[in-house]
Amino acid sequence: MPSQDELFDAVDALLEEEPQLPPPEERARLRETAGITQARLAAVLKTSTQTVKNWENGRSEPKPPRLEAYQRLLKGWAAKYPAHAAPTAPAVAPQPEAPQTFTRVPTVEQDEAEPGTGVAVKPAPERPARPAARPATSSRRPAAKKAAKPAVDPRFPHGPLAVLDGDGSAYAVGGVVLDCPATTVPELVEWTLRESGLGAPKLNRYGKDSDPLIVLTAAAAVKLGLPERLEGHEQRRSLRLPEDHPVVKQVAKAKWQLTQRGFGPWARIYRKAQGRDRQCVQLAILSWDALDERSWPGVTEMEPADIARVLGVYAQRVITPRGSTAVSGLELMTALRPPTKAVQDPETGNWVSGYNAGSLGTEPMDPAPPEATPEHPVVVNSGWTGGFLNEEAYQWVRSVDTLSDEECTLPFAVGLDLNTAFLAAAARLVVGLSAPDHFHTPKFNPKIPGSWLADLSHIELDPRLPSPFTPDGSRPAGPAWYQTHTLAYAQQLGYDVHPIEAYLRRETGAYLDPWHDRLKDAYVDTLADMGVTKDLDDAAFLAAMDQHKQNDPALAAVLSAIKATVKGGVGKLRERPQGKHYKEGETWPALSRPTWRPDIRAAVISKARVNMHRKLNNMAKMTGLFPLAVLSDCVVYPSPSESPLDFLPYAASGKPQPGAFRLGPTPGLAKLEGVQPMLWAVDLMEKGLNPARHIKGGDAVLDEGE
Repeated sequence: MPSQDELFDAVDALLEEEPQLPPPEERARLRETAGITQARLAAVLKTSTQTVKNWENGRSEPKPPRLEAYQRLLKGWAAKYPAHAAPTAPAVAPQPEAPQTFTRVPTVEQDEAEPGTGVAVKPAPERPARPAARPATSSRRPAAKKAAKPAVDPRFPHGPLAVLDGDGSAYAVGGVVLDCPATTVPELVEWTLRESGLGAPKLNRYGKDSDPLIVLTAAAAVKLGLPERLEGHEQRRSLRLPEDHPVVKQVAKAKWQLTQRGFGPWARIYRKAQGRDRQCVQLAILSWDALDERSWPGVTEMEPADIARVLGVYAQRVITPRGSTAVSGLELMTALRPPTKAVQDPETGNWVSGYNAGSLGTEPMDPAPPEATPEHPVVVNSGWTGGFLNEEAYQWVRSVDTLSDEECTLPFAVGLDLNTAFLAAAARLVVGLSAPDHFHTPKFNPKIPGSWLADLSHIELDPRLPSPFTPDGSRPAGPAWYQTHTLAYAQQLGYDVHPIEAYLRRETGAYLDPWHDRLKDAYVDTLADMGVTKDLDDAAFLAAMDQHKQNDPALAAVLSAIKATVKGGVGKLRERPQGKHYKEGETWPALSRPTWRPDIRAAVISKARVNMHRKLNNMAKMTGLFPLAVLSDCVVYPSPSESPLDFLPYAASGKPQPGAFRLGPTPGLAKLEGVQPMLWAVDLMEKGLNPARHIKGGDAVLDEGE
């Protein structure tokens, strides 16, 4: 038998262990009985209201030094308000839920999930969840519409992703903070799949759920045994851990696998799916430059909770990030148009995988030789010398010899930028779904997508406008390959079109429609949340655009990422080989994708360039004004003032004239890009430089989506 001293020593040791807390329900009861709100308790313990909520519904536990302070508080309340006993003083009843419309100033406690993220935090049993409060932002949607959004998928109560910091705090959307006990990458993967409640439902009934994303801060990466940075590689895209790195070995030992890209800035760790349940986690490592500053400006400098907010809004409105914004843009196409669906075999009655109509299917498709790139196996192996499609964005500068005295005396050069011009071009765009067929001397049909060899050199247009048929705006010198939209526009201008040969596709469809619709909504909704709404008149629109980035830097980063997703996704349709060791005629990884479709990229860019020329032509007819330069989706005009309101065409009623450039927040409409003195623009033009590249006041970089 143990002695009394031995028992006392054991009890004392037990008392000195980590403090034990009452059950979550009792914690909430004690606080409510004491008449203290969650927000006030959070302020006292110097934490967030959401963290207190998590303590009270059992999703997380406090850590020292808050653990001891919280236990001391609960002990005091327990002595004062014992269970099943009447309180000695009148208790303040639990605060009722605030209605959707209220007149008092809301507290942080009254809001739980950030508006627009689509994530609702699972509440404590007796306290229903409420929508989250954020700094006030202007939105085009009324509160009632936000409240009517469907509930979050119960399989993923904590949203699509979390940002893991070095102390084990995993910041999810809507202010949720989860405690992650993992100290190794395999433990992190197991925790993410089994305990985190992270993930996102599929975007199409035939698609797949989005895998959960864990974003690692530098401190979290080091804690998990990863280097803070990866150095010594020639290209950022080739960064990866060597196969003999301890973390890579840990992953393999735990019977997890890495994709062929290995353990880089965006690492996918998976096991083969069991039935319908996928077992895959995406990791993004911030200190390894997972988030490109050009696409996600300022995000890597934000606090983890703010990074979670930025990525969470993007995930809810676009897609859970899968890599660069270009990769995400391409993945979004497939997520919205899955290549297969379940179909019933008429002979056996079994359900099997079948082609999903309107998609690109599961097998890669060789392009027609003129649609390919010079290094493509189709070109090299066939010895093709017949030329290539040259459907690219405008890079045109007007000759100074065509400037009139009146134009030169105008004081300003004003740049207009078309909102997501490639996205506007993707709307209702019919593209080929089947392999190309070769035709000789076909009759031109503007409804058939494909590539046509035709001679447009006889067409002479006003030299004060760029040619709509070439990216540099010069007159065609002879026969060349054109995408359907370019030839159709020549026909619209009144010229005969007689193709010499063509590569056409028999099966067609508006493949990009759901991609366009989702990204358009994401762009317009994010601008609206930043105070730029559709109901603004042109003067108010210009004023709102002048301030919108300052209103909310987090949403400004989301908007930038959405625009990069559009251009990058289009560029990925014709991804070129990477690396100095590549040899012409060899295949490269991108060619194994069904979404390697240079013909679709050409269709988008051709339509965007034609749309630009149509507006330039209509402006000349309506106002007599001609542009100084065009760069992709930016055009520069001479102007009597610093405002485009003084040269854009308006009807007598004050409404903008259709067909020309119009201001507004939707894709295809224009915004002010920048203003410079006219003499500055002419000086650049004389040097052969493009004023549209520099109109913003810095060195703008042409981004054609490559």
